[in-house]
Order: sequence, then C-alpha cells, then structure tokens
Amino acid sequence: MAGDPELRAALTADRTGTAERIAALSTDLEAIVEASRLVATDDEHDPEGTTIAFERSQTSTLLADARRHLEDLDSALARLDAGDYGRCERCHEQIAIGRLLARPTARTCITCAT
Repeated sequence: MAGDPELRAALTADRTGTAERIAALSTDLEAIVEASRLVATDDEHDPEGTTIAFERSQTSTLLADARRHLEDLDSALARLDAGDYGRCERCHEQIAIGRLLARPTARTCITCAT
C-alpha cells in the first residue's frame, strides 16, 4: 500500500489544488486589506452587506485552514516516501484503503479515530 500509485496521485492532486487555493486566498486577502485602506467609511457599522472586517476574518480563516491542510498533505507524502503511510499512529495497524481513499491525510484507523 505504501507505494500505491492511486493514493500518491490523490495526495499530489489534492496538494496542487490546495496550493492553488492558498495562492488565490492570499490574493483575496491582500485585496481586502488594500480595500480597507482605501475606504474612509465606517464599515463596522454599515447596515448594508458584509463588513470588510468580516471578509478579512473569513478569508484569513480559510487561508489558515488551507495551509494546515497543505501541511497534512506534505506529511502524508513524506510518510508515503518513507513507507509509513497507511499505518495508524495509535495502534500501528493498517488503515483501511477505503478510509485512505476518502481521506488521504488520515493518520489513524477508524477505530482509533472514534
């Protein structure tokens, strides 16, 4: 299982998509920050629509989540290269292939995850 090409392809594709998402979210965050510098209104008390502060917070959270996911993917790829991928970190049993296909960054088997 450690060298399963389907799992490597899934991890690699997910990593590529996540890196692209990080780039897009970073650009969005920069635009939001720039917009807040250019706007002289009190957006915090504007009854219309979403505030710039909310947009900045939401985008920052999405960006942090994407960065954590990228770290998880890099860790999974490193485990795959080392031959440790697919072993539960708690009980050291094999993680079911179905779980790995559904959640390629899984570090624990279903039993230990619950």
